[in-house]
Amino acid sequence: MSDAHSRFEADGYIVLAPVVAGPVCDALLRASQASLRERRAGSRRLLEVPEVSDLARRLRDEPSLDGLLPSSAIAVQCTLFSKQAGTNWSVAPHQDLSIPVASRVDAEGWTGWSRKQGAWFAQPPVDVLDAMIAVRLQLDPADVGGGPLRVVPGSHRSGRLDPAAFARMESERMRPCLVERGGALVMKPLLVHASGRATAATARRVLHFLYGPAQLPDGVRWANALH
Repeated sequence: MSDAHSRFEADGYIVLAPVVAGPVCDALLRASQASLRERRAGSRRLLEVPEVSDLARRLRDEPSLDGLLPSSAIAVQCTLFSKQAGTNWSVAPHQDLSIPVASRVDAEGWTGWSRKQGAWFAQPPVDVLDAMIAVRLQLDPADVGGGPLRVVPGSHRSGRLDPAAFARMESERMRPCLVERGGALVMKPLLVHASGRATAATARRVLHFLYGPAQLPDGVRWANALH
């Protein structure tokens, strides 16, 4: 097991040096403008953008992700987060528990069914979440005043947590993650994370790619997976 893989398994996240160049970030921002106009703070449907779906496939072959992203993993969602003047917010400590699925299914262990941007989302059993990996690509220069993500190292190993646990973790040991432009934060969805309001005028735009196994259990199907 490589050192990077060992740290990732222990901490639940790792920050990578740039995996795409500045001009690629510029092109991705231009391609995402339509989604920004529709939903100024971001969109969950970025895999519908050809430039984004192409990158989602290429990331599976990115050398720096070798050992972190399983070769069999497929992209199942990409969310654009756009934190800048006029769309500034904070997010309390939480885990990412919902995944996009094709339709609602009466299956044991699947809860929290909801509709977002015209699609079904559900909270699967913990073993499904354990098999998921998120790759957060930073499209703007890193700035501590931009409200970066903060994480609790190792918290993904505690399974699904309750809000009281989140509150304790926030006060004890949250760690900020500054990612260079074009770099990536790779993380487990069960990792407890949060972000504060931006205090600088600079933008913080992130493409959050979610990867998972090709097949889901219990007759549940992905909504728009890239095979």
